[in-house]
Amino acid sequence: MIEFAKKILDECEGKICNHCLGRKLSKIVDGNDNVDRALKISKELNINQENSECVICGNIFDKIDDNLFRKIHDKIDYLNLEFDTFLVGSRIDSEIKKKDDELSKKLNLDVEPIKKELNRVIGREIENSTDKNVDFEKQDIVINVDLRKDLNVRIQINPLFIEGKYNKFVRNIPQTKWPCGVCKGKGCEACNFTGKQYSESVEELISKHILEATNGYSAKFHGAGREDIDVLMLGSGRPFVLEIKEPKIRKIDLNSLENKINKINEGKTSYHNLKFCKRNRKAEIKVSSPDTYKIYNAYVKCEKKYDKNKLINLKDLDEIHQQTPIRVMHRRADKNRIKHVLDVSIEEIDNKQFKMTIKTEGGLYIKELISGDEGRSNPSVSDLLGIKAKCEKLDVIEVSEK
Repeated sequence: MIEFAKKILDECEGKICNHCLGRKLSKIVDGNDNVDRALKISKELNINQENSECVICGNIFDKIDDNLFRKIHDKIDYLNLEFDTFLVGSRIDSEIKKKDDELSKKLNLDVEPIKKELNRVIGREIENSTDKNVDFEKQDIVINVDLRKDLNVRIQINPLFIEGKYNKFVRNIPQTKWPCGVCKGKGCEACNFTGKQYSESVEELISKHILEATNGYSAKFHGAGREDIDVLMLGSGRPFVLEIKEPKIRKIDLNSLENKINKINEGKTSYHNLKFCKRNRKAEIKVSSPDTYKIYNAYVKCEKKYDKNKLINLKDLDEIHQQTPIRVMHRRADKNRIKHVLDVSIEEIDNKQFKMTIKTEGGLYIKELISGDEGRSNPSVSDLLGIKAKCEKLDVIEVSEK
């Protein structure tokens, strides 16, 4: 241990700070931290590295002083941030990293990089001076410190994620903001300079209130699939995750907000079971598994009178081969999908119309299941009845949980 410490000191011609010396000895010397390890070795060797010039880091640890922490706290105060957890990141001159790596390689050392020590020292001091905690897994903010020529501090505000379910009670409201088809969102006479094809969406009717409560920068809506603009979303609702970017306020009363939002949007949309969730939920709700399903009420209108005796054939619908529907080919890859109908029930309305309640795997196009989509969906309701049929109205009444 002593001999190896001498070897490090020789390589540096004695010019190494306590942080770097202790870090290089971290695998063989016990201590509370790297400085403590260096002090133990220095005592054994009767040397003092406290004010030593460091050929590795250029005494970069001296920049971690009151001035740095004043900059950090001033930045947090300026942004008026509410947070409980944080992480520290840092930027250093590439030459420091190069010298640090070269010495480790030369002495065959497998020790942590210098940035990790810098981040830990800064983070520990922030923890000691506040009631906030470092969190490597789920931090509210990241404090990025640039320790190169000009000392600079930048705060990264991590998103807030809110999970829930929504219902849509009126048609012709899209799930998410729909850019104007003419100006592509820039704003023009056709969209009254709003940049939107439709004045409102399921996303906007909730996000504007959450953004106001959190003082967030923007919002992104992640749905467990989506219904067409002319389709209702009934029953227990469709799962979604709302991502709030750069929220300055994180502690909000979701129950009160839920009640307020639903009162404002009464008869149009509703949102329920709002709760905070982790980032990975936005991906989880989009994943289809073998046991996920959806249930629809489809109101079918036939070109002419249907044969009532053939209605029973619709209950035999099972494996469906669907080529990408013509109506979505402009935004979907043209490929064949195999999906399954899990259950069908029929309710007659008159001699040309009936209602189908259909339980299917996620991803099955119901309108095309009924029409046949010019032969791109097989089998179809039109095929089994022997007459042209189309979906007049469609309601989603259940989306299974993921």
